Amino acid sequence: MNKTLLILKREYLTRVKKPSFIIMTILGPLLMALLMVVPIFLATLSDSGIKEVAVLDETDWFSGKLENDENYTFKIVDNKLDTLKKKVLKGEFYALLYIPQPELNIPVNAVLFSAKQTSLTLKSYIHNTLKTEVENRKLLSSGIDPEVIKSSKTNFNIQTIKLENDGKESKSYAEVDVAIGMITSILIYFFIFMFGSLVMRGVIEEKTSRIIEVIVSSVKPFQLMMGKIIGIALVGLTQFLLWVILTMGIYSVVLLIFGSGAATQIQATSSMMGQGIGAQQIANNAQITQVFDVIHSIDFGVIIFSFMVYFLGGYLLYAALFAAIGSAVDNEADTQQFMLPVSIPLILGIVLSGFIVEHPDGGIAFWLSMFPLTSPVIMMIRIPFGVAYWEIALSMILLILGFIFTTWLASKIYRTGILMYGKKVNYKELWKWIRYH
Repeated sequence: MNKTLLILKREYLTRVKKPSFIIMTILGPLLMALLMVVPIFLATLSDSGIKEVAVLDETDWFSGKLENDENYTFKIVDNKLDTLKKKVLKGEFYALLYIPQPELNIPVNAVLFSAKQTSLTLKSYIHNTLKTEVENRKLLSSGIDPEVIKSSKTNFNIQTIKLENDGKESKSYAEVDVAIGMITSILIYFFIFMFGSLVMRGVIEEKTSRIIEVIVSSVKPFQLMMGKIIGIALVGLTQFLLWVILTMGIYSVVLLIFGSGAATQIQATSSMMGQGIGAQQIANNAQITQVFDVIHSIDFGVIIFSFMVYFLGGYLLYAALFAAIGSAVDNEADTQQFMLPVSIPLILGIVLSGFIVEHPDGGIAFWLSMFPLTSPVIMMIRIPFGVAYWEIALSMILLILGFIFTTWLASKIYRTGILMYGKKVNYKELWKWIRYH
């Protein structure tokens, strides 16, 4: 046991002290924060100056329909088309909107000329404005008031409520459950392969460099394998916990800066409504309230605990198999024939994720979440939707039993393969090693 701990300590400290580990541990949460903050920040920026768009309308349908804003102004012109194109090239206009006279009575085409690629926002605004005006005129020609159609449009919201056995009711958000389930399962998928491959490559390197011959003279192969597997597992767990702590720290800072102001704004909504608050302001407050409701609807304790258990259990289970593969071959190129059968259950879990999301309580989802080779991925997809604690407990027990079995199986291969050189191994040969006492 002491020798296993020594190997574990060596594997752990060697990797934790690497600059790459330290850099990625710090940069990971920062990059995630930047991915969320930078787009919002960039969206608030606007180019200097107001861009002027010339409008050559041969139909006279759209005069005054395109409204100016802080980014664009629209100027009706009546010059020749070629002359206006030259002005666009000289930079006198940012763009030229040309609406030709239609062959029939209704205009359905327009051309937007520009020296540079126009923004999607401008193109979308012009498209929607022209389309709406044409539709309104067609309705009027049919004797239908467009305002009647407009007033009949209604935003209809459906709030989902989850009923608990104790009579309590709580809001639920299927979209958020899907996102959490998919993200956590994909993270486990990548973590298992990333850290499992580290075990396999480490075994191959020690075997090919013949260092293993010196090590096994004082350490049993099983002790060596377990020390390496658990040591690298603790490296992954350390990095994950640091990511959680740093991410929660960033979240707390953001909440501290913006949360109190948002809460004050929400509390003042009722009084502001009596003073003629605008509908847009009410909508903004409702969105802020919904964000907080979504956050409170997530059971972070269960999700984080389950993630850690399934990450460790899934990693230990697959790492034992990866270690066995590494001991059976002489180079990484020879691992491909053995990697595919081992990887299929995890890949199957990701492939079936869409089906599991639609049927989280179905029979297929239940049995796959109990099968140790697929449970790390499938159960993490199911948990955000609400899974009975006995199912989670049973799945975790089966995962631990699966890890014990694969470790026993891998140790049979490891003890023989680790000292085997220059021989191409096949499945028949592996079966002989497993049966060897």
